[in-house]
Amino acid sequence: MPRKPLLGILLQLGATLAFTVLGAIVRYLGDRVPVGEVVFVRSFVALVPLLLMLAWRRELAAAVRTKNFFGHLTRGITNVAAMFFNFSAIARIPLADAAAISFATPIFSVVLAAIFLGEVVRVFRWSAVIVGFVGVIVMVSPHFGHAPSDELSSIGALFALAWAFLLAVAVTQVRHLSKTETTASLVFYYSVLSSLVALITLYWGWVVPSPIDMAALIATGILGGIGQILITESYRYASASTVAPFSYSSMLYAVVLGYFLFGEVPEPIVLLGAAIVVAAGLFVIWREHRLGIDRAKERRAEGPPTGPTG
Repeated sequence: MPRKPLLGILLQLGATLAFTVLGAIVRYLGDRVPVGEVVFVRSFVALVPLLLMLAWRRELAAAVRTKNFFGHLTRGITNVAAMFFNFSAIARIPLADAAAISFATPIFSVVLAAIFLGEVVRVFRWSAVIVGFVGVIVMVSPHFGHAPSDELSSIGALFALAWAFLLAVAVTQVRHLSKTETTASLVFYYSVLSSLVALITLYWGWVVPSPIDMAALIATGILGGIGQILITESYRYASASTVAPFSYSSMLYAVVLGYFLFGEVPEPIVLLGAAIVVAAGLFVIWREHRLGIDRAKERRAEGPPTGPTG
């Protein structure tokens, strides 16, 4: 696949917009529809555009094949939990605040990669992690007041932090799964298993939504599927270090949608904290890019592998 960085960036921007609009729809639904029902519809309906993409690319057979079904299952459970916290957070705090707190995901990912993947994290990235966590504290501080009215906001901020952490866990799982699994199987089992896990919440009671709410639910699934396709395609045309920084455009989208749809204006301290976390995240991305170049140079210096394994 030829490299087309501009196309990869545009696809990433489109994916980020799709996911942000999805979040706005979830905020619109509020507590009228149980979170488990929203998660199920979002995951199940997303299968439609995903299966169409896999069929068009003739990858349906590759999507079903797997060498690590248990790994896909644990990832599905993680993603359902992440969506639960995501949707619960969006229902309690402004869109921009939730988007800002989610920027902590790359920071959590560095820590998890060091612990579970055995990656060597040197002083530069640990410094970025520390700065990033300072930014997180700044972002969530407005949500932890002493008035009773702040309780809902505090719970929402904690949910958003849990969402960012579980996203980092999911990223770590994907990095492990990608050693044996194809992109097609990662996309396919993500939606299938997320749907099945979310279906369990039917036991605690779902509702029959109004026609408008049902249309909104279906839209979340379509947007979720389109967003996943756009992200997958973006990495076909550009490197991760090229497109990843543009995921921070979600803050801009969230501020605009929050203001025009819900009359939300983010507090300056939240924007300051977001700026700190974004700076730390961009440094982590840049450092990962530099390490990737250094590893490639080392492999070329060592020469091609020899013997049976080569």
